[in-house]
Parts: sequence; structure tokens; C-alpha cells
Amino acid sequence: MAKSKAYQAALAKIEADRFYTPTEAVALAKETGSAKFDSTVEVALKLAVDPRKADQMVRGTVMLPHGTGKTARVIVFANGPAAEAAIAAGADEVGGAELIEKVAGGWTDFDAAVSTPELMGQVGRLGKVLGPRGLMPNPKTGTVTPNPAKAVEEIKGGKIEFRVDKHANVHFIVGKASFSAEQLNENIGAALEEIVRLKPASSKGRYIQKGAVSTTFGPGIPLDVNAI
Repeated sequence: MAKSKAYQAALAKIEADRFYTPTEAVALAKETGSAKFDSTVEVALKLAVDPRKADQMVRGTVMLPHGTGKTARVIVFANGPAAEAAIAAGADEVGGAELIEKVAGGWTDFDAAVSTPELMGQVGRLGKVLGPRGLMPNPKTGTVTPNPAKAVEEIKGGKIEFRVDKHANVHFIVGKASFSAEQLNENIGAALEEIVRLKPASSKGRYIQKGAVSTTFGPGIPLDVNAI
């Protein structure tokens, strides 16, 4: 598939065989982002882990200091006072059995799902719908909690979740091209710090093997992993 002229122009600004520090990559990403809309800035990393091994599954969350530039759509599986609190916190949809049935039918028009512990027995059957999309509530990421209102506030406030895929890659959003370079650098720094903190003890050699920063529909800007 032929790339657009904008993509080719952006690619031409990336020097062949050069690896950029995060600061340099951010500056270039802002320069090469689309002029037609506010591009999302993303980071992709290749980790030295084997996701097939439980002790090498890198998964976590981090609060980006400046948010993502996007208001996440959050649903909550809850009943009673917890449901009322989640609604007050700004959840986009809240419910028990009826919401579970709606999602079971294939509805996934949301960015995050939160559940109270008592409903996880029922929510668990949504694994085939939510699992492949990375939307399954999980206590390790704070999305299975007796206080869903707090989870909603954090997610809408810029909390992101990341999880290594079966190829040992991890992708996450760090903001918009309209953010200042300082904001993007601080967001990237916060995410990288948490990913490094979660390095499995059984991971040998260089933990972050490759990395790239990119904007929506834009080319990847190779990162100098020695600078991370």
C-alpha cells in the first residue's frame, strides 16, 4: 500500500541509520505530525522478555503527568452505592447484569473497563470479548476494585495501562503533537521509569532492545536505547 505524501515527507526527515534520544525523537515527532489534525504520539518498545513465561509478563499502569490529551471512555461493572459513586465520578456507563449482557453481545465502544470484586465472577465470562482488546478488568492494574469511582477518576485523569504482547512488544500513548516538548518528555520519562521498574528478575541482557516514537499515520523514529 502506497504511503501518503505527508508520510514520505516525514520519513525524509528521519536520518538513515540514526538513533534518536527521547528528547530528539519528541522534537522530530512534533515536526512531522499531521498538519490536518492533532496527532497522537505513541511509543513502542521491544523488550528482552518471553511473554509465554508468567514471571516475564510485563504489565502495569502509570499516571502520565500531563495526561494523554484524550478523555478515556470508561465503563464500570457495579451495583448499589459503588455504581452511584462511579456515575458521580464520570463513568460513561455503569451497570451490573444488563451491562455484562451488552458487552457479551459484542459492544466494546469504550477505552477501559472497571469492575467491583463481587461482579468479577460474572464479568469473567467476557474474556473472549475483552481479553483480545486488552480491556479485561484486572486487580494488578487497579481495574478490579471496591472503589471504582477512584479508578474512573484516575483513568480519565491520564492513567494508562501497558502490557507486553506475544512478540514482547509494548505500545503506549504519551500525548498529542500539540503538547509541549517538555510535557511529552515528562510523560515518556514517567512511562519508561515504570516499565524499567517492572523488569523481570529473570530477564537477561539488555532489557529494552529497540524503541520508536511515532505519530498517527507517521513513520517510527528509532530510539537510542542507550539514552533511555
